[in-house]
Amino acid sequence: MYTTYIVKRTQIYLDEAQDERLTKRARASGTTKSDLIRVAVDAYLAGPKDRTTHLMAFRTAVRAAAGSIPRLPTGRRYVDEARRADQERERDLEARRR
Repeated sequence: MYTTYIVKRTQIYLDEAQDERLTKRARASGTTKSDLIRVAVDAYLAGPKDRTTHLMAFRTAVRAAAGSIPRLPTGRRYVDEARRADQERERDLEARRR
């Protein structure tokens, strides 16, 4: 007659962007945000159990993301550029004072 469905209520905090994306995906899937979260938790918990598989998956993810951030300048170049910008600001401020 009725299927017993026992769940434990929990609370999570999402930032606005996460909540908006979750709302849109739930609407598009014809389901609830709660159901999508449960599916995501199940997928996460069903992930690789042995350390080697987990490590390989982690390394694959790192390699895939390695080129996704802009390269930072060398420390010396960064400092030189920051000093140059400070000197220009100082000159501008001095010119305004006159």
